[in-house]
Amino acid sequence: MVEVIARALVDQPEQVSVREVLGENTTVIELRVAKTDIGKIIGKEGKTAKAIRTILLGGATKLKRRTVLEIIE
Repeated sequence: MVEVIARALVDQPEQVSVREVLGENTTVIELRVAKTDIGKIIGKEGKTAKAIRTILLGGATKLKRRTVLEIIE
């Protein structure tokens, strides 16, 4: 889901990659995009990144897990 959202937002969708790191109670979602597209993923004052994290929270709550989104350059 994160990958689909990210690909829709960036200019270089072929450089979007998502990696899931599973922990005991926490899942870390690592989102990598081109350096020129970082600003589009983060958004003004981090609003786009916050919206993506909110969507993740909804899914994670249903699965009773904690999910963290990391945006990596």
